[in-house]
Amino acid sequence: MAEISLVAEPGRATGSSESKRIRRAGRIPAVMYGHGIDALSVSVDAREFRHALSGDAGLNQLLSLEIDGKSHLTLARVLQRHPVRNTVVHIDFQVVRRDEIVAADVPIVLSGEAKAVEAERGVVEQPLTSLTVHANPGNIPNEIVVDISALEVGVTVRVGELRLPAGVTTDVDPEEAVVIAATSTLEGDVATLDEAEAAATADAAGGAGTDSASADKAGSEES
Repeated sequence: MAEISLVAEPGRATGSSESKRIRRAGRIPAVMYGHGIDALSVSVDAREFRHALSGDAGLNQLLSLEIDGKSHLTLARVLQRHPVRNTVVHIDFQVVRRDEIVAADVPIVLSGEAKAVEAERGVVEQPLTSLTVHANPGNIPNEIVVDISALEVGVTVRVGELRLPAGVTTDVDPEEAVVIAATSTLEGDVATLDEAEAAATADAAGGAGTDSASADKAGSEES
């Protein structure tokens, strides 16, 4: 994976008022740390940062942070967001080396159509949408693809069955479910409702018959 250069300005003052001033200027307060480097307060251009992470790698994009003429290979590890606007308000950049193993969360993407499941009116559930993997920074995959075209109702795809690229491993329990093809609960609910309605109709008909018989008997007695 090729890194993307991002210029960072050092020497920013800390504090909420200074952070607000930086954000009003279209920049994002940040901190860089790792590999013996003391935590360094910096800021980056908000638009350039969004553009750097807009590619397929997303948050796992390698970033070459340019500070005072020096380049630092980093990953954007922690993004703090505004609770309402969802904009990034602070970033933690971690310095990494190309030859070290790092952890990263990679999205799990489903491909294909589970026609056999659709034919039985089943549903495809995905309880695990991302996987924590371990790899060199340049080998972190953009995504992990699971082909569900051959999936059938009652089948579960587990972590141990995922095809990870060479040099990529995970510590997640291999028995943890990633994709489940199950019978639709909606179909079951509809069937239950149909049975309940049929039973109610039968009860109503039986009650009406009883009432009619009682009325006939009462009429005969009066006569």
